[in-house]
Amino acid sequence: MIEQKIVDTISIGKLWSLLDADAIRPWYHHSWLFPRDAQFVEKAGPILDLYQGLCDGQALRAREYVLAFDQKTSIQARARLHPNVPVGAGHPQLVEHEYARQGALNYLALFAVQSGQVFGRCYARRRRVEVEQFWNEALAQPPYHDAQVIHVILDNCSCQHPNTFPTWVKAQHPKVQLHYLPTHASWLNQIEIFFSIVQRKCLTPNHFRDLSHLTARLSEFEAFYNRTAQPFKWNFTRADLETRLNLLR
Repeated sequence: MIEQKIVDTISIGKLWSLLDADAIRPWYHHSWLFPRDAQFVEKAGPILDLYQGLCDGQALRAREYVLAFDQKTSIQARARLHPNVPVGAGHPQLVEHEYARQGALNYLALFAVQSGQVFGRCYARRRRVEVEQFWNEALAQPPYHDAQVIHVILDNCSCQHPNTFPTWVKAQHPKVQLHYLPTHASWLNQIEIFFSIVQRKCLTPNHFRDLSHLTARLSEFEAFYNRTAQPFKWNFTRADLETRLNLLR
């Protein structure tokens, strides 16, 4: 017979260990989003091929580059009302809970899939004019100014909408080929991995005196990252995507 005891106190850690050992754990779940884009494979397949160094079944040439573009928007600058207390013996870094909002900015960036290098800029607003300004500056940098072909992976945001943005790109940057992600497929954009690194290594905890301090921190982190940048080891292929989608049919 299993001995049963009634206790009037129990630690949170002990409670969670008991719950975690239970056979039924209704609070455990995984969120997912069913593919809604009717052309999901048609759009995602070529992007996954580019990550494998292929385009239309052929290996990319020497001066043919693959860039992943996106925007990390509304990054807040929060000035803590008391300075952070650095890590010490027996305690982690202490961050004041209260803060004063100092505004927000937007970080636009291009991630070079083949090299791992990043080019980014901060803007107060996120409009078509900022995107065009950013692209003009970024694509004028080496090695892109003398590239044969530049493949750019991007999402369907309004400021680079597929109904209008390609016309401007064709006129201003004829070497660029745009590859739009399927709807709800940001996980296929490698720059999102870089943005997650920025969030964890540069922006957390959020403690910035003002927007100039935040801009400087992002710029310094980008320069630091580029000194040792390596391409991501991306293993998810077109075949993997088709296998996963077949499970949903």
